[in-house]
Amino acid sequence: MVKTPSQHRTIPHLENGDKLSRYEFERRYNAMRNLKAELIEGIVYIMPAALRFRSHSQPHGWIIGWLFTYEAATPGVALGVEPTVRLDLDNELQPDALLLINPEAGGQARLSEDDHIEGAPELIVEIAASSVAIDLHAKKQAYRRNAVKEYIVWQVLDQKLSWFYLEEGEYLELVTDSSGILRSRVFPGLWLGVTELLAGNMQTVLTVLQAGLESPEHTAFVQKLADLG
Repeated sequence: MVKTPSQHRTIPHLENGDKLSRYEFERRYNAMRNLKAELIEGIVYIMPAALRFRSHSQPHGWIIGWLFTYEAATPGVALGVEPTVRLDLDNELQPDALLLINPEAGGQARLSEDDHIEGAPELIVEIAASSVAIDLHAKKQAYRRNAVKEYIVWQVLDQKLSWFYLEEGEYLELVTDSSGILRSRVFPGLWLGVTELLAGNMQTVLTVLQAGLESPEHTAFVQKLADLG
């Protein structure tokens, strides 16, 4: 017997707050259009369609420029902008940016057959409006548990940037050196002038990064990735 269209099972829409498995989340998500949603600790969060310029879009662009400059000078690492990350069975996210070490060079994440990231990238960046955002709570817990090695949250409205690194299964916050620079523990040479970034002085931000790219530790890191790859 051939089923009529009304007899076919329809796929339910995603709703904010739905508690779903990752499989069911993807099934519903793929059936919808013009929607950005994430699954965080098994709960669906639907993202706003419109993003404000100064509190998200522009800071996002600055972070991408900083990370792209590092990627261009560091063969063996890859930059992603809002990619789908299948972190575990309860978490499928689209972080604002990430930096990963390529799998063939020893990175801990993999690319699936359908070209999505599976597992934990080494570095994730989220642009948050303020400290009350889920980026500092549910997302941070999921990233920590899945061993994302470094996690940056830029709280734009609060004029604050927090850079966490994983140690003994917990996130600790990086502190600046005597020059006011944050230095990645996972990506040697990835240096950030925090005060300059918060002020929007990208020329100085890139000057600080260039100093990191010219450091002996970055040269050694590039050689290590080449040897592994």
